[in-house]
Amino acid sequence: MKFGDVITAVASLSAAYILLSFVLSAVMIPLNSYWGVDIATIVSILVSSLIIGYVFAVKIHEESRRGAISRIVVLFTLVFTFFTMALFANPYTGVSMQEVLESMFPTSGWTTMDWVSYSQLVLVMIVALNVVFAFVFGFIGLYAGSVLRKPKRAENSQT
Repeated sequence: MKFGDVITAVASLSAAYILLSFVLSAVMIPLNSYWGVDIATIVSILVSSLIIGYVFAVKIHEESRRGAISRIVVLFTLVFTFFTMALFANPYTGVSMQEVLESMFPTSGWTTMDWVSYSQLVLVMIVALNVVFAFVFGFIGLYAGSVLRKPKRAENSQT
């Protein structure tokens, strides 16, 4: 698989993830507000990588399947990390984190440094968890999608 094919696969995977995530988040958040985003993220990554694995199966089968899938997944995980970090640019995220931390530790007196430290810790934890989601479920989906579509073998014809 050439580098241009990997970039095209990652761009397609990112676009499919964004579309599926938007739809699934709109459905899952009202059903279960706290875990709805995580469920939507996992399902979106799995389904979009399954579709892209099926679409790019011929290119993936040109060489080592694990090598090609690994390159796509590693680059997608990097892009997905930027997606996750961009979500924290929302000003309400800090307020939401503060509410969760206050509910977890209601009797403690928090200083500004405590809020900053724990907010950064929560941010790192969420990004790390999403990186694991992207890597594991992306690999599973791409592998399963590439297995679903067998490449057509050229018949051996003597000329």
